[in-house]
Order: sequence, then C-alpha cells, then structure tokens
Amino acid sequence: MTRGDSLRAPAGVEPCAGQAGDCNRCGRIFADRFPVLGRHVNGRPLVYLDSAATTQKPGSVIAAEARYYREHNANVHRGMHTLGVEATDLYEGCRSRVGRFLGVPAERVVVTRGATSALNLVAGGLGPSLRPGDEILVTAMEHHANLVPWIEVARREGLVLRHLPLTAGGELDLDALPRLLTARTRVVALTHVSNVLGTINPVAEVAAAAHRRGAVVVVDAAQSVGHLPFTFDELGADYLVFSAHKAYGPMGLGFLVGGPDALERLQPVEFGGEMIETVTLDGATWAAIPYRFEAGTPNVGAAAAFPAALDTIDEATLQRLRQHEISLTAYALERLGRLGGLTIYGPLDAARRGGLVSFHDPMVHPHDMAQLLDSLGIAVRAGHHCAQPLHRSLGVVATSRASFGMYNAHDDIDALIDGIGYARSVFGA
Repeated sequence: MTRGDSLRAPAGVEPCAGQAGDCNRCGRIFADRFPVLGRHVNGRPLVYLDSAATTQKPGSVIAAEARYYREHNANVHRGMHTLGVEATDLYEGCRSRVGRFLGVPAERVVVTRGATSALNLVAGGLGPSLRPGDEILVTAMEHHANLVPWIEVARREGLVLRHLPLTAGGELDLDALPRLLTARTRVVALTHVSNVLGTINPVAEVAAAAHRRGAVVVVDAAQSVGHLPFTFDELGADYLVFSAHKAYGPMGLGFLVGGPDALERLQPVEFGGEMIETVTLDGATWAAIPYRFEAGTPNVGAAAAFPAALDTIDEATLQRLRQHEISLTAYALERLGRLGGLTIYGPLDAARRGGLVSFHDPMVHPHDMAQLLDSLGIAVRAGHHCAQPLHRSLGVVATSRASFGMYNAHDDIDALIDGIGYARSVFGA
C-alpha cells in the first residue's frame, strides 16, 4: 500500500472548533460524559484508541439502560400490565429513533443482536430465492461478518462468489466492476468504511451500477453510522446493517434497515416466539414485517438506551464529528509517517478515510506492540481485525490499529507515538 514516510495531512483540513469546554485544537468532544475515560490502566491515565472495535458509552446511555432494569423491566409486545407497556414503548421508540436518524420509516427497521446477526439474516433470507449459478459479488476488504455468511450461502445454494479487488492505494478497483457485474449477479455486498484500511467506499456509485444489472446491494455500515453524515437513501442500498455499540450505544444490539419492498424479499431465518401470527401443531404463519424477523426476546435494555447515544451524536452533530475524525486521522498519519519504517495501509488523504489507521512496524510484532502500549495505558487493537483475506493480500499476518472517537484529541496520538518509540526501544530498535 503506502509507506508511512510519504504521508502528509490533507490540504484544507482545519482542526475542529471547540465548544462547551472542548479545547480549540482538535479538542475532545463531550469527553467528560464518558465515565470510563476517567480511569487509570496500569497506573497510567487511559488513552482509548480502539473505537473501531467498540466506542465508549456516555453516561446518559449507561443511565438509560440501568433505568430500564430498575423501573421498567418486562418483556415486550404481549404484556397488558404497566411494565409491559412501558417496555414495549421504549423498544418501539428505539426503532422509531433509528428510523429518524437514517431517514426511513420505522417499519423498515429490524432490530437484531448486532451487525453480524443482521448480515446473517440478509444472506440467509435471500438464499432461498437464489438459484445455482447465480453470482454474489463481495469486495476484498470485507470484515468476516460480510464475507462468511455469503460463503456459506454460496456453498449451500451452489452460487458463484466473485471478489472486487483493491487498488495499490487500498481503494476499490472500480475499473474491474463492469467486468465482475454480469447478468447472473444477484447480490453485491460491501462495507461502507473498511475496518482495516479506513477506506470510505463510493457505495452510491457501486449501488447504481449493481442496480443496472438487477442486483440488490447490501451495505455493512458498522464503521460509518454515527461517524459519517448520510441517510439511507443517499447510499442507494437495498439493505444496510450496523451495530449500536460502534455508535456510542450498548452492546448486543444492531439493526437491519431495508429499502422499499426489500424486506419483503427475505425469508425468516430464526423461528419461534414473537415472529409468528398463528401456530398450529403442524404449521405456522408469520407476523408482519419487521416483526417476523425478530424471533425471541430482544435486548430491550439496550434498545431503551440507544436513543441516548443518538441524542449525543445529534447534539454534537455528525458534520462536526466527521470533521473531528478527519483532523485526528490526518494528524495520526502525519505523526506516524515521521517515525519512519512503518507501513501504513489505506488512502493517503484523511478525508477519504474513516477515523482509524492500521500500520505494521517490522521492528515490533503487532501483538507485542499492543501489550507494550497497554503497559502505558494506551489501548489499541492488534491482529487481523476479522479480515484475514485482506491481511493476506497485504502480506502481513496482523496489523496494529488505532481508531478514534469524539472523545479523542491530538495529545492521545502524541501518546501513541511516544508509546511506539518505547516499544521499539524495548526490542532494541
């Protein structure tokens, strides 16, 4: 991909403006609302640079989930008592809030256990409508959650799995798209933002090309919802999935958002309570959409809490959060590049990336790097980041990844750079 010493901050990127107690040079946004950031790790103040794995949670989210269990705990939809009605209102309120956030009606929002669960729902739900020889196109940068379900559907249904390659700069090779989109292409699945390269993919462009071939488009937006300003319609997708926990919300909660008539194409993949209309001893009919895709008891506590996360994002504004992440990413690319000897993966321009940077230091294995940084209170990710095929194409088994949230500032990146220097010194580099 690119050598770190060739990287520079993109022209025209200004530090985000401070407000409400934030400092003026790429200051932390609402950092005092995130309780965990006040703790120490290994005797050092926590520097959290692992938001691509999960964002930290503001106190309002933690309080909302605790309040649900203290005051409203009940199962949803069928309870006629007061707690049951309150729980149902909170659960359905979350569905409506997500719909408003992405600009879609609530009835097109399916509540799931996470993005992985939602992707399995789409793959498994489309599978029965596909025929042997039909083709599925995925990209070479996908997270396993948007690859393995398609591998399994292709294996079961006798489908052909094709792969859109990458350029040397870590972006999709769109020149190959016309060749790979054929009359047999039925599904195109791609990530909005790569969790390794940081690349922001031109989803709307890919979706338009796919639709001209009659294919449906599935977008993994786990790294973009709550970080990039967009609506569902702007992407042009048929299906979009994301997880609450990567958008400052609780774990164990995700969403599938479908375009007009898209959810009607899916068959349920989980069966049991909640998703039925009628049941006899030898048959069943399904509930209306979206409920037919929500078998079993949902994570009501998480659903009750997630609107508080979306409120925090809206208060900060997505435009401001995006500018903040661009500024942090540009600064990280510049500082890492000055170290020399690192390979940094993905586009050179921070404005073409999400808020993360993956790198490889030949002097320090990524796992050693992560452990030594942790000894200094700095949390980064190390490994293949659930993207083994991508790492094979990069020629490395693992990378180190620093990723940013609204609560980070330039001095966190300064701490990372100092920590890398310390790790190198431990290994005599």
